[in-house]
Amino acid sequence: MDFSELRETIEEAELVDAHAHNIVAANSTFPFINGFSEAHGDALSLAPHSLSFKRNLKDISELYGCEKSLSGVEEFRRVHGLQLISLTCFKATKISAILIDDGLTLDKMHDIEWHKAFAPFVGRILRIERLAETILDKEFPGRSSWTLDTFTAVFIGKLKSVVGEIFGLKSIAAYRSGLEINTNVSRREAEEGLAEVLQAAKPVRITNKNFIDYIFTRSLEVAQQFDLPMQIHTGFGDKDLDMRLSNPLHLRTVLEDKRFLECRIVLLHASYPFSREASYLASVYSQVYLDIGLAVPKLSVHGMISSVKELLELAPTKKVMFSTDGYAFPETFYLGAKKAREVIFSVLRDACVDGDLTLHEAVEAAKDIFSENAVRFYKIKLPVKSFGSTNSISPIPAKIKITAQSDVSLVRVLWVDASGQHRCRVVPAARFQDVVEKNGVGLTFATMGMTSFTDGPADETNLTGTGEIRLMPDLLTRRRIPWQTREDMVLADMHLRPGEPWEYCPREALRRVSKLLKEEFDLVMNAGFENEFFLLKSVLREGKEEWMPFDSTPYSSTSAYDAASPIFQEVVSTMHSLNIPVEQLHAEAGKGQFELALGHATCTHAADNLIFTREVIRAIARKHGLLATFMPKYSLEDIGSGSHVHLSLWQDGKNVFMGSSRHGMSKVGEEFMAGVLHHLPAILAFTAPLPNSYDRIQPNTWSGAYQCWGKENREAPLRTACPPGISDGYVSNFEIKSFDGCANPHLGLAAVLAAGIDGLRRHLTLPEPVDANPSSLDAELQRLPRSLSESLGALKEDAVITELIGKKLLVAIKGIRKAEIDYYLKHKDAYKQLIHRY
Repeated sequence: MDFSELRETIEEAELVDAHAHNIVAANSTFPFINGFSEAHGDALSLAPHSLSFKRNLKDISELYGCEKSLSGVEEFRRVHGLQLISLTCFKATKISAILIDDGLTLDKMHDIEWHKAFAPFVGRILRIERLAETILDKEFPGRSSWTLDTFTAVFIGKLKSVVGEIFGLKSIAAYRSGLEINTNVSRREAEEGLAEVLQAAKPVRITNKNFIDYIFTRSLEVAQQFDLPMQIHTGFGDKDLDMRLSNPLHLRTVLEDKRFLECRIVLLHASYPFSREASYLASVYSQVYLDIGLAVPKLSVHGMISSVKELLELAPTKKVMFSTDGYAFPETFYLGAKKAREVIFSVLRDACVDGDLTLHEAVEAAKDIFSENAVRFYKIKLPVKSFGSTNSISPIPAKIKITAQSDVSLVRVLWVDASGQHRCRVVPAARFQDVVEKNGVGLTFATMGMTSFTDGPADETNLTGTGEIRLMPDLLTRRRIPWQTREDMVLADMHLRPGEPWEYCPREALRRVSKLLKEEFDLVMNAGFENEFFLLKSVLREGKEEWMPFDSTPYSSTSAYDAASPIFQEVVSTMHSLNIPVEQLHAEAGKGQFELALGHATCTHAADNLIFTREVIRAIARKHGLLATFMPKYSLEDIGSGSHVHLSLWQDGKNVFMGSSRHGMSKVGEEFMAGVLHHLPAILAFTAPLPNSYDRIQPNTWSGAYQCWGKENREAPLRTACPPGISDGYVSNFEIKSFDGCANPHLGLAAVLAAGIDGLRRHLTLPEPVDANPSSLDAELQRLPRSLSESLGALKEDAVITELIGKKLLVAIKGIRKAEIDYYLKHKDAYKQLIHRY
């Protein structure tokens, strides 16, 4: 039999990971070795001699191209950082959706939102015992004691309040008191159980069987009411579990209870070693479904294949679902996905050989097990692909082999100041590891008050050479520098002392406003930047160096790209290695001007990516003897350069900016965009931060000079976009044109977010779109600020942005902008030196 179709189906399947847990930070105390075994304590010391450990370690080392040893993998992880490791593992898994049970508390674990950088869809599973413990850990209001009635009211209320935000419930009753659950616990038994729990020390850990059974039953009632599935831990786990009580056959009382016959139940972990029992239950109870995670990949190859075969002895293939049970480390997701593909292929192939399935039936079973069963069961709506999601010329490679970085000698610690200039401190690698990772690099307060024309603080910033902060490297952003040997780079946060963010930190400002958007509206803003820049070459004229355009060709010129192709081949390759997606590039309308467009990401990641992108373009140009400049108006006689940004709003992995309103956007999309339009004059003080910026923002230059918006109107400062792949009548994002390469991207996006939040709070609406050249409607439309003075004036009057960005940071920004205005007013030709700063 030819199994190539089955193999191809399984290898190319986009997986739905129906049960997993949170990944921990790089500096978590949770040991990496615990990702390979359920053993703890002394038993863990012999785990490296198990079959699954040896195999899984080999698979990871092959993925990374590093030494095949636990220490070799750990060193590779330490050097490359969690961000790159996660990108590598998740790209290799082809996971399209993850459901995370965040009730497994691990040291420094990332929240669910963090995981959305690595999968198109991430949803939450709520662990009921953890919810109950969280409630009881808090004092009852009024300092009274918890009663069964007050606890039940709060517990049920909490469950119901998140029904629309979760995809299922989960119980770990097997770990606490076993699966022989009594669904008819009396009130007295439940009260006595609660009393026993409250008498124990805090933090609360519920082990009383009657109280566990009471919580489980109340949760099933909610699950039944709202049609939520209940995941149940069955089978093996760590030694905290009495495996005699984790056999799913103990669930008979629950399964036979007529109140819950319609409540869908998932038996997790293949119920190993009770896989046959689980298969039987799924075959005779319509509400019982099965999940293979943990058994795959924690068993030997024979064990995994045998367990899955046992599940399929009786259970319908429509009831079996894939998961990784990934936790703590991205490698656990990779191993779960990799081994599941291999095991399912082996099992289904054998079923064909044995005559149980036809090849067509095996292919359908594979699709069901890996995704379609879970999509239907958990009612997952996978996101509509939006801009940046397809047709990218630089997808992140599925397998990134990077040589071991033990040879790194220097690490650049980067930050971008309030005037938008990239700066760095360079530290020897040994000192970086021993000192800087934990304690940072000392830096004077004055650095956040510097201007584009001098390396000293502006007078009205309230920042001087007195006082020092710590540049704390964000290890998630550590990257190997592709254009230099033996050097890494990492972005830094600004802390007063390690662990205490400084209120002037741009990255923290964006995080703070992003958190507000999430907490108030459960939204995340995605951003994708376009980078316009000039390539200049040095020429000597009368003994003086001058910088002239690389060429004189027109917009999208083939000859322009052909001449610059060696540069861009290297740029795109470098972007690949940094895992920054490039969508397209082309020659722009200016002489020697080009544009490189990036894929979209959450706004914090997009801002980071923009910084790295500018570093790449400048460095590669320099290697080729050219100077790349992002300044807004390099030549007053030529077109300007912008850093246009495309924005969209996301919720639960779905683009919710799109909608069926008259403008093709949702209500929240319109309100958010209306807020941005309303505050746009003040936003310009962040996104167009130099006097030179306003030489660019002129009518008839596609830079957006009037306060208006339009549908696919490139003369409007805000443009709604319907890129290829989006249905007619819908818009997936909107573009802000008045954003240039001198802007600090974190501060610019923070200002935009603040404006959008105001729009959402006040339910602002958009005026009618402008479908003509705004300059032809000059008498009807408000002109955007013509100068930095005007935008600074608008900022001073904008209480919303002041409140959300922070008063002290705003004082510094205003002081810098005022200094820029005064200096360039007195020095008319000084802008020409900006090519060396931006």
